[in-house]
Amino acid sequence: MSASFEQLLDENLSTLVMKPGSLVTGIVLDILDNHVVIHVGLKSEAAVPISEFNNESGEIDIEVGDEVQLTLEAIEDGHGNTRVSREKAIKQEVWKRIEDCLDQDTPLKGLITGSVKGGMTVDVQGIKSFLPGSLAEVVPTKDLEHLVGNYEEFKVIKLDKDKNNVVLSRKAVLQDVNSEERKQLLSTLSEGQTIKGVVKNLTDYGAFVDLGGIDGLLHITDISWSRINHPSEAIKIGEELDVRVIKYDKEEQKVSLGIKQLVEDPWVGIESKFPLNTSVMGTVTNLTDYGFFAEIEEGVEGLVHVSEIDWTNKNIHPSKVVQLKDKVEVMILEVDEEKRRISLGLKQLTENPWQLFDHTHKEGDKISGAIKSVTDFGIFIELDGGIDGLVHLSDLSWDESSDSVRELTKGDMVEALILSIEPERERISLGIKQLISDSFGDFIEANKKGSRAIGKVIDFDDQKINLSLADGVTGLLQQKDFINSTSVESLEEGLEMEVVIANINRKDREIILSLRALEKQDEKSALKDNAAKNKEIEEASKSNIGDLIKAELEGTKTEDE
Repeated sequence: MSASFEQLLDENLSTLVMKPGSLVTGIVLDILDNHVVIHVGLKSEAAVPISEFNNESGEIDIEVGDEVQLTLEAIEDGHGNTRVSREKAIKQEVWKRIEDCLDQDTPLKGLITGSVKGGMTVDVQGIKSFLPGSLAEVVPTKDLEHLVGNYEEFKVIKLDKDKNNVVLSRKAVLQDVNSEERKQLLSTLSEGQTIKGVVKNLTDYGAFVDLGGIDGLLHITDISWSRINHPSEAIKIGEELDVRVIKYDKEEQKVSLGIKQLVEDPWVGIESKFPLNTSVMGTVTNLTDYGFFAEIEEGVEGLVHVSEIDWTNKNIHPSKVVQLKDKVEVMILEVDEEKRRISLGLKQLTENPWQLFDHTHKEGDKISGAIKSVTDFGIFIELDGGIDGLVHLSDLSWDESSDSVRELTKGDMVEALILSIEPERERISLGIKQLISDSFGDFIEANKKGSRAIGKVIDFDDQKINLSLADGVTGLLQQKDFINSTSVESLEEGLEMEVVIANINRKDREIILSLRALEKQDEKSALKDNAAKNKEIEEASKSNIGDLIKAELEGTKTEDE
């Protein structure tokens, strides 16, 4: 050992405070593979793990003869060894430096290591500290993940060594650094001004941009004329931008910024750019339950409503037809520059099956098809082109009282008559009953109210008698009407009788018959016949008397001559 080394060692040893937990200075004697041998002035040297001497890069930054600060853990550990700790000594040094920063209001550096409830964790050379979220930025934001992994400067605002509690503020450092720049910037800032800024933070509703001493809010709607779902789709943290000051509140010192205002509004003169009923290419930018949006020019989007996607499927979900970023051809249906709305259509680029059906069919044609669905108001029949025709309940059967719709099931093949075609309303009306003759309608057309008919008894009870008037046509005769007119004992099935049609109910397809009306008709007819005969007799009598008088007068005249 050289004289100078011995002298240095003696000087250090003379100042040692040999008390566990105290800070001592040792001399590096040797550096081994796993340990560093250090002399601290006691009977034995101390062996300290070499890992405790690694710097931030993981390298050993000591040499033989270097002085190092250590914490004395034990003068003699029972095995004749002195136990010291380099790591604990460093922590004591760091705690001392943190206390000095708090007392002198000076900044210190630390590594932001992660997020915790209410803020972030910071490593200050092994001392775990807390950075509240409200003190991380000048403008408080919820998303602080962009700070993780950064070495930043902080001010100590709270310290409790016993509880191992250190609270830091990054905001205080930023405010100190920016105060002079902020004052200068605020004196020159004005609405309409274009300045440079750096993106500091991104949120769901926009981004905060550092203008050099003051942060401005770049709202998501002012980033691009095109639709974006998150600011990260257009900008990133740390990016330098040209921004336009669109609003500046001097009292509140709040600045609203915009990027899209730096370029011309693509909606100006939009109606002349996109004439109606012309097709354009678009890029799918958003899918919703009610349709999808397509960008047909940078910053210009139009909506393809779900009703304009397919001619036949009105409830199809857009995801069944297109996906995000798909290139699609669409037709311009409506343009409203004032409301900044464009209605687009996809189905219009294919042949309209309703118009095609109108061109190839006419009213009165007979068609056939499978029943697509059965409803309470009728049935839908699948037609050519994938379209449907409706057979309303009233057009299923001539007998409206029947429950014929329950006799039909989905998939059944049926024939029907085309009643009307309305392509503009996408409606085709069909009828099934029109394919067969309406025996009731034919009968009442030929037999009006008050006319006579021959009926045959079908069945009867104490209240009524049902008579068959024609094939498929029945009439109702009240029992009391029959009793008052004819002997009830003669009533039997198959008995024919003449009746009068007393009333016709077209809605319920019911014919009311009467025997008394028949008797009244016969009485009137008999009276009329009697009156005619009496008149003939009277006229005949008058004629005979006249002839006699004339003959008598002629005889008298002859005698006188």
